[in-house]
Amino acid sequence: MTAAPRVLVTGGAGFIGSHYVRSLVSGAFPAWPDAAVTVLDKLTYAGNLANLAPVEGRFTFVHGDICDGELLAEVVPGHDVVINFAAESHVDRSIASAGEFVRTNVQGVQALMQACLDAGTPRVVQVSTDEVYGSIETGSWDEETPLAPNSPYSAAKAGGDLIARAYARTHGLPVSITRCGNNYGPYQYPEKVIPLFATNLLDGLTVPLYGDGGNVRDWIHVDDHCRGIQVVAERGEPGEVYHIAGTAELTNLELTQRLLDALGAGWDRVERVVDRKGHDRRYSLSDARLRAIGYAPLTSFPDGLAETVRWYEDNREWWEPLKKRLNGPDEDASSRRGQA
Repeated sequence: MTAAPRVLVTGGAGFIGSHYVRSLVSGAFPAWPDAAVTVLDKLTYAGNLANLAPVEGRFTFVHGDICDGELLAEVVPGHDVVINFAAESHVDRSIASAGEFVRTNVQGVQALMQACLDAGTPRVVQVSTDEVYGSIETGSWDEETPLAPNSPYSAAKAGGDLIARAYARTHGLPVSITRCGNNYGPYQYPEKVIPLFATNLLDGLTVPLYGDGGNVRDWIHVDDHCRGIQVVAERGEPGEVYHIAGTAELTNLELTQRLLDALGAGWDRVERVVDRKGHDRRYSLSDARLRAIGYAPLTSFPDGLAETVRWYEDNREWWEPLKKRLNGPDEDASSRRGQA
């Protein structure tokens, strides 16, 4: 691949995709200096061009949907790499209304894989989630674990992964799949648990804790996740799956305590709420395959969480409009969203 590849980032205005774009165009990935970046994003509620404001003018933006085959036929050709971050990703929303998740996470992946096949794209990465495996009581999943998703969101992501795998096996499309744990960091939409809890506590509101709080998640800073994706984009084998594991396995009770401590709040600010339907108990990934090709996380959870909380403290102008839109007329509506 040339030193200055042409990279198409779908879903590049969302939380993780925008972090990848900011990192890439800022020179965080030395193997791809001066990359020419195109961002394709539908700008749904969670897509936000403000996420890309720090690197405005350093990429090409296309407003569009990965389900639009005609648009993809125009945009995809000429790119050396396509990285697909585009997805509906909030579990609670998928439980309430699954149709858009199937459309974007399955049909959209198929449309994108076909466009890459037609264009002869040399490298494709499908970004996915640990949730496709269901729940695990002990130990960790490796990449050969059968998929057993339990929510409409994770089922749709599993469907997209299988479509990508089928294009690799049937057509020889050079696509790799990454799966990671729960992400956190700046610019995360405030329906997800860490920004929701942080912003609610900053506003003097309560925070919701599902069930007994014993659900376990493996937390990874978005910067580590994006570096893992880059390692796969550079050195991953086509047709293979790579796990990007986190640096902290915490119950939701433990996570809540850390956020309360970070913001000087007590348990009187926690509201116990009815557990989510089909709530997976524990996720855990083994990332030995990715470490074998040069990856290791750099951000410890204590440092990453402290930096993230400071970012939300310092960037009210970014999240306050989003929370007003999220809450609507009921100022406490978002307090019942956001569990991991």
